[in-house]
Amino acid sequence: MPTIKDIANELNVSVGTVSKGLNGGADISDDLRKKILDTAVRMGYEKKKTQNSPSLKFAVFIENIAYIYPEDFGYNIILGFKQASYYQNWQIDIITLTPDFQNLHDYDTLMLERGYTGAFILGLSLADTWMNDFAKTNFPTVLLDNFVPGNPSVGYIATDSFEGIDMAVKHLAKLGHEKIAFLDGSSGSFVSDQRMLAYLNAMRRAGLPINPSLAVYGYFVKEAAKYHVPGFIDAGATAIICGNDLIAEGVLDCIKDQGLRIPDDISVVGFDDLLTSEKLDPTLTTVKQDTIMIGKSAYYILHAMMNKIALSKNLLRPSLIVRKSTAIAKPRLSKPHAEDPDSVDKANPKLYDEFIKSAMN
Repeated sequence: MPTIKDIANELNVSVGTVSKGLNGGADISDDLRKKILDTAVRMGYEKKKTQNSPSLKFAVFIENIAYIYPEDFGYNIILGFKQASYYQNWQIDIITLTPDFQNLHDYDTLMLERGYTGAFILGLSLADTWMNDFAKTNFPTVLLDNFVPGNPSVGYIATDSFEGIDMAVKHLAKLGHEKIAFLDGSSGSFVSDQRMLAYLNAMRRAGLPINPSLAVYGYFVKEAAKYHVPGFIDAGATAIICGNDLIAEGVLDCIKDQGLRIPDDISVVGFDDLLTSEKLDPTLTTVKQDTIMIGKSAYYILHAMMNKIALSKNLLRPSLIVRKSTAIAKPRLSKPHAEDPDSVDKANPKLYDEFIKSAMN
């Protein structure tokens, strides 16, 4: 493992200058500090800290996930992470990410500069700059709903989307639903692609017809519903599964705006089981994620990685919470309607083609 002296020799500066650069010394330039940090990262330098040191620092980086209030999806995840790490006396910093922040800061350099031992990452998309950094990082890193293959320093924690969506489809099939639509999160998201593929597979296993125009990418927000639900209604869908509970809340509102009743005319299923789900009208049937345990599991994975135990994909089991937004199917006639440009065969043809090929084998 390289030493401070090795870095000094590489840059032709003094050991003291390197020490100042690594430890936030004020009497060197920002350019030189960045050069020292970048060189240290490239050479694989690690600050000497013991696992039980009370000064161990960890970062929770969050992008595009609300976490401030108890009803927010990220609130219990962070709470669980803090609860699990409490007796280790870890210092936890919560940092909100933006694309600009990622473009300005190399992940490893930032981790070394701020003295972080590891990190838990929530909410990034596959297009984020740091996803490339994670492929080569040596810092223990846990990603929520994102997977980086081939790097033993990076682990993945999620709820099993395939099992969860399968539960939702089976529940609706038992109620007689055949035209089941799926409104997903955004394309270009690992978890969205997982849930879309889970929906397609679940429909196939249930022996139900798959109409790609009823399998649509949106966004993980309420507003996504108004762009796609009218098309589902025109296509004669009797049930809509949603990529999360926020989408489902928007779907409930949109169905009512169309003059239809829930669940008499259309059933709705969410994914997450947010606190607000049992307060909606009607109360929402949803796939429950144990968000406290997601946070705790992220801690366990980081702890294992610090002990040189490489963990890859780690999935928690979901459960189905049945409430009043689902009922026996009431067949509806379809109407002429325009094709949705966000349907899976148009928005993600590669995933859809691979599904079709696998279904033929």
